[in-house]
Amino acid sequence: MTDRTPRHSGPHVPVLLKPLLAAVAPVTGRWLDGTFGAGGYTKGLLAAGADQVIGVDRDPLAFEMARAWAAEYGDRLVLQQGVFSQMDEYASDLDGVVLDLGVSSMQLDLAERGFSFMKDGPLDMRMSQEGPSAADLVAELTDVQIADILYHFGEERASRRIAKAIVAARAEAPITTTLRLAQIVESCLPRAKPGQSHPATRSFQALRIAVNGEYEELMGGLLAAERALKPGGLLAVVTFHSVEDRMVKRFFQHRANKTGNANRYAPEIAETPSQFELVTRKAVGPDDEELAQNPRSRSARLRVGRRTEAAPVDISAKDLSMPQLKETR
Repeated sequence: MTDRTPRHSGPHVPVLLKPLLAAVAPVTGRWLDGTFGAGGYTKGLLAAGADQVIGVDRDPLAFEMARAWAAEYGDRLVLQQGVFSQMDEYASDLDGVVLDLGVSSMQLDLAERGFSFMKDGPLDMRMSQEGPSAADLVAELTDVQIADILYHFGEERASRRIAKAIVAARAEAPITTTLRLAQIVESCLPRAKPGQSHPATRSFQALRIAVNGEYEELMGGLLAAERALKPGGLLAVVTFHSVEDRMVKRFFQHRANKTGNANRYAPEIAETPSQFELVTRKAVGPDDEELAQNPRSRSARLRVGRRTEAAPVDISAKDLSMPQLKETR
């Protein structure tokens, strides 16, 4: 699994926007962009024909940056600070929902936000700029708890070694900056070969996911989209690593009754009404042109489903193969 890499300065390039718009065409009616960020998907939807887009983001900086251009869309653009797991409280009977998961370019580009191991800054990583930071986690958790986060949220195989190194280092001095944490992680791992991701990639990703509760938010967001979409409405989700993509895949499989019967000798399970129809049978990745223009798109995957008339139902974390920590704070 590779997390999003730091992006170069310049215009924000929405990943997989072209195939996304093709999969949901024709774009009409009211849409909700649950991960507004720099507004790339919102602008794409409005240009493609959406009557209105509700842009949701937990980061207040997203709306500060949008002030320069949002007014030109008038009432076609509505900005809503909040989390996409509560989108059904912001809107209903939607024609479409778009979720672009992970950390945004504006967050990575600002060293003071503490998301990037390539720039020195405070070890923060809070998307909402509220609550416990990554520095709080590495200062307060035990080595077992830190290893649990690194392994389950970052798929880091050297999680125990790194966690012990973090606890040893914080005994000497508090770990409060991104570069110090990156150096501690690097000291535990082999030097990266050309073309490989930075050794701290998985650890930084894991801490970011823990700080922001991203897997719980994703699960809540998928269920909220199911409640907020009208019959025929479309849900499009762009993921950037294998755990997210597996959760989205499992959600659509369950909702479309495509999970199959693992044991052919087991009694047939009565089929329940499907809440979604699969629009994309397999995950859609970037084509060669997009990879050449935007290398960070290499790990991006798009999945799209169409809402049916079936009533929303609950789903478990286990059904979605959602990683869950053994240790709690």
